[in-house]
Amino acid sequence: MIAYAPMFVLFAIAIVLAVVMFAGATFLGPKNKGEPEHNLPFECGSESSGGRHIRLSVKFYLTALLFVVFDIEAVFLYPWGVKFRSLGWLGLVEMLGFLLVLVVGLVYVWKKGALEWET
Repeated sequence: MIAYAPMFVLFAIAIVLAVVMFAGATFLGPKNKGEPEHNLPFECGSESSGGRHIRLSVKFYLTALLFVVFDIEAVFLYPWGVKFRSLGWLGLVEMLGFLLVLVVGLVYVWKKGALEWET
């Protein structure tokens, strides 16, 4: 149990620091809301154009999810490339299988038209 003491100390410091920051912002921060204009939504200092309650297209979210998937692919490719020689043929075959699954997924998404913004 003594081996985990530094980890518990780190967690305790993080929790105390978060509570102190939250309490400081809550109790020491400004209390007045200012002018009513300050509470209105704005874009880059000017009034917003367009509706605030317009629903975004599902394709926006799908593109974001695809970005996350292929970003994670890059995260896995970098350490594999660093350890390429020590992993040998088995590492190469496993990475090719991983890439094959991603390519099949990309082809499926492409055929479904999820990458097309103009419909």
